[in-house]
Amino acid sequence: MARIIEGNERNLVGKRVKQLRKEKRMSQQELSARLETLAIYICRGSISRIEEQKRTVTDIELLGLSQVLSTPIEEFFR
Repeated sequence: MARIIEGNERNLVGKRVKQLRKEKRMSQQELSARLETLAIYICRGSISRIEEQKRTVTDIELLGLSQVLSTPIEEFFR
């Protein structure tokens, strides 16, 4: 099956996740802990891999990131 994303990137939102997290002055560990309160379990290391675009992001994880970072989902694709 052909890939939509060219190269080694596994997601389109990682750079924006990092930018938004830093704007909120939140550590990767704190982001992980806040996601856990929504029953979305992404460890700190996986947050790092998402931000480096080395890990895919599920729709449920994107919804949780949107809620925790108080950002509409479409803003992750800017």
